[in-house]
Amino acid sequence: MVFPERRRARHAVAAPRSTRPPVRGAFGKSDARKHVTQNQRRYAGFEQMTKSFDNAKVLCLNVELELKSEKENAEVRISDPDDYQSIVDAEWKIIYDKLALCVECGANVVLSKLPIGDLATQYFADRGLFCAGRVAADDLGRVCKATGAVIQTSVQDMDRPGVLGLCAHFEEKQVGGERYNVFTGCPAAKTATIVLRGGSEQFIEESHRSIHDALMIAKRGAGDSRVVGGGGAVEMELSRYLRVEGLKCDGKDQLVLCAVAKALEVIPTQLAQNSGFDPTDILNALRKKHLDEDGLWYGVDCDNEGIQDTLEKEIWEPALNKANSLLAACEAACVILKIDETVRNPRSQDPGAAAGGQTLQQQHARTSQAMGGRGMAGMMGRGGRGVRRLK
Repeated sequence: MVFPERRRARHAVAAPRSTRPPVRGAFGKSDARKHVTQNQRRYAGFEQMTKSFDNAKVLCLNVELELKSEKENAEVRISDPDDYQSIVDAEWKIIYDKLALCVECGANVVLSKLPIGDLATQYFADRGLFCAGRVAADDLGRVCKATGAVIQTSVQDMDRPGVLGLCAHFEEKQVGGERYNVFTGCPAAKTATIVLRGGSEQFIEESHRSIHDALMIAKRGAGDSRVVGGGGAVEMELSRYLRVEGLKCDGKDQLVLCAVAKALEVIPTQLAQNSGFDPTDILNALRKKHLDEDGLWYGVDCDNEGIQDTLEKEIWEPALNKANSLLAACEAACVILKIDETVRNPRSQDPGAAAGGQTLQQQHARTSQAMGGRGMAGMMGRGGRGVRRLK
């Protein structure tokens, strides 16, 4: 089972940036039983770790495995200088006891939301374990769901059943410019990861949006089995029906129905343009075919320039999606039609117009008049003597 990978910028501590093409993850479903998480910050002993395990046991923690001094203000009175060493040894004993319990529980892979320091990394590397700290909460949650592990907030009692997760194979792989942890053969995996690669972030975003839309349509189709033909077949049939009914009406109703019928033809027109075909020829062929009794499900053939029976070719769309699209379009049109008046300042459309509805020439004339008609000299005094008095 493959679990989705979040984009790098959303990780608490992201991997170093690279000039290679970006990698993006998206939700999906696959028969492959894998889970992918992005590798986190590396420490001194990282390269010495074992990067691959068969029948791996996964330990998920919410514990900080890092040597730290006392955070709070504390006062310790000693009578012998040798007693200070015992205080230091106690701090080291705390971290070593935590690491020893992690090893004794039988885990091969240790993942934690909080930091795993260089001391713990080297300790695990010497004993053949793999560890990763600062794992994003959503990634760690998906690992737990896939492997069956339970996040531990303490290192005590980790030898009881049900704490460790299981997977058939664990491996760290290089994907693009970054390294990922891949869990294969997870017993409880129900999702998958689709890795998208491209030359720019814009391309990745567009691909991600397209795949996300396709997956959401598939999800909606799984919940509602009713389907209709794609390729603009529904829009063309509705356009034909509205145009026929509009010609039966008098007055403004006819204009409204014909305008809606024309608007619906935008969908097959855009499909033809996106496929590199002449939209005029395609649209005329569809109009002619939909006048026949067997032309109900004919839409644009994007592979071969022409038209085809989309229902027969298994080009389907969920009926619920199509109904919602038409409803949203009608509601948007109604909102626009309800706007009956706009307020604007007509003078603001004149060249050189400024605030207050006056042009720049009018503002300059008004300013000069306020200065006595002589500009700055008229405002300061006769002959510019006011300027000399300021010196």
